[in-house]
Amino acid sequence: QLALVESGGGLVQSGGSLRLSCVSTGAIFSRSAMGWYRRPPGKTRELVATITDGHRTLYGDSVKGRATISRDNDRSTITLQLDDLKVEDTAVYYCHDLKWDTWGRGTQVTVIA
Repeated sequence: QLALVESGGGLVQSGGSLRLSCVSTGAIFSRSAMGWYRRPPGKTRELVATITDGHRTLYGDSVKGRATISRDNDRSTITLQLDDLKVEDTAVYYCHDLKWDTWGRGTQVTVIA
């Protein structure tokens, strides 16, 4: 059974950086497009970034120029590097397997001024 587990969230000061990781188990990871999404407080879930099995990337407008998504197929892991953090980056960040439409449980990121 496919499972996604996120890690790396926490409390960060604005202007800082964070690195989120998501480990996938139970599927052939290399064949899946993967993504990061987030749900800010009181808002709907939004795209942060996606990466295809061919390593093609796509970024949401709110993080363009500040985010880098990458994948390590040997470790069945995707990571999200987010720099120059802003208070509005505060959200629960979710890992998503686009091929199997499976979500992780999320990791909280809180950015303080």
